[in-house]
Order: sequence, then structure tokens, then C-alpha cells
Amino acid sequence: MSEHLIQIEQHGGVRVLRLNRPEALNAFTAVMLGQLRHALEAAADDGPTRCVLITGAGRAFSAGQDLADPHVAPSSDPAAAPKDIGHMLDHYYIPLALRLRSMPVPVVAAVNGVAAGAGANMALGCDLVLAAETASFIQAFSRIGLLPDCGGTWLLPRLVGRAKALELALLGDKLKAADAAALGLISRVVPDAELADAAMAVAQKLAGMPTRALVETRRAMDEALRLDFEPALKQEAVLQSQLGFAHDYLEGAAAFLDKRKPEFKDR
Repeated sequence: MSEHLIQIEQHGGVRVLRLNRPEALNAFTAVMLGQLRHALEAAADDGPTRCVLITGAGRAFSAGQDLADPHVAPSSDPAAAPKDIGHMLDHYYIPLALRLRSMPVPVVAAVNGVAAGAGANMALGCDLVLAAETASFIQAFSRIGLLPDCGGTWLLPRLVGRAKALELALLGDKLKAADAAALGLISRVVPDAELADAAMAVAQKLAGMPTRALVETRRAMDEALRLDFEPALKQEAVLQSQLGFAHDYLEGAAAFLDKRKPEFKDR
């Protein structure tokens, strides 16, 4: 089964990546994380792909790290040295989180069920997050003596503020999808039966838009979080200058003036 832990589908300009360990609630293993990163790299290198959509098979998005994975599972021998979980982060989670944040196309997460631990933070690291009404988000780390990883300590306070981020991380309580949306943690909640179609509609819309401008918007906002106002303004000017010489701006402006549909090509 290991070769099929990530199912890949192409729908026009949208590359769908489906986490595929439904019997384990799509819990991550080192092999699965490697395959997901490889699938993202392939999508990044594929010119016709203009948006990536990530979802889960079965009734879960991802339950987070599989604690039975040999890379993290405690040994039954009390004399054995404990596993270095930081090694797992260095070699699997950090490269995955960085790849998600630097994708040359927008990334949409369709959270179809529980998203716990690293599964929750991987979803939150995507550009837009849609969730089914019965989906939930759990920062489960404190329950097993760990802290949020896969970008959780960076993402949570920026999405919901320090106080709420600490509440979610310290208590580890389940957060319903509607409450996650109300907090600004995710983009949208839709009925369970409509999630796949709604997420695909969003992904297809993004795929038809000026990809480079969308990606630079993400980058500018991430950078602006650490900048003062004036440097952020100057960054806008630099990026806007670059985009203004690109095909998509010239095409978009011409199409607007000609009252026709634009054909965007930049990526």
C-alpha cells in the first residue's frame, strides 16, 4: 500500500492530492510524509497545474502523526534510548511545511473530517481552508507531552491571536468547524455533502486566475507580518513593479478594457 498513500488526480488546472490511509484516519508516517512532499514537488514543477487541492480519504482529513511509526514509537525495551522526535521534524515536517508555504501555485485544503495535531497544522498552512460541517480541529500535542509543530506555533497566534492560540494549544480541546471559521482559523464551512464540489469550485476559480499575482500576494502578506508599515508599503511597490511588467497584468488590463475574458499564463 505504501506506494498509494497519496492519491493524485488531475482536473484541468487543479492537482488533487488525497491523503490515503483511511483505516488509520490518514495519520502520517515517514513514508506518507515523503510521498506528500514528493507529490507537492511534482505539482510545483508541472506547468499546467495552477492550483493544488489537498483532502483526505474516508472520514478524516488527518489524525496527525501515527505514534506507531518506527520513527517516533517508544521502544518496548525500557533500557532503549528514546526516539529523537526532532529528527522526524527536521527531515519530514519542516521540509513539508516549507514546501507548502512556498508553492508556486495556490493550495486549498478541503478538511473532510478530523484534523488533529500535525494534520491540523498542515491544513492551516494551506492558502485557503474549507471544512465540512462535521469536521473538527484539535491541537492534540499537549495530551502527549509535546508542543504544536508543523508550523503550529507560527500559524496559530497569527491566525487567532496569542490568547486563543494558547488556549487551543494548552487545553487541546476539539474545535468544531463552525467555531474555527468564527475565529478566523479557516476560510469557510460547508455542508458535508457539498465539500468536495465547493472545494473544487474554489480551486478551479484560483486555477483560472493570475497565478503569479496570487502567489506574490501570499508572500507579501507573510512578509508583512514581520514588517513595519513603511517597509510593507515599499515591499508592495517592489512587487507591484515586477507584476506590472508581466504578461498577466498586461493581458488582464487589456481584457478589462476590451470587455473580454482574460487568458492568464504567468506562473
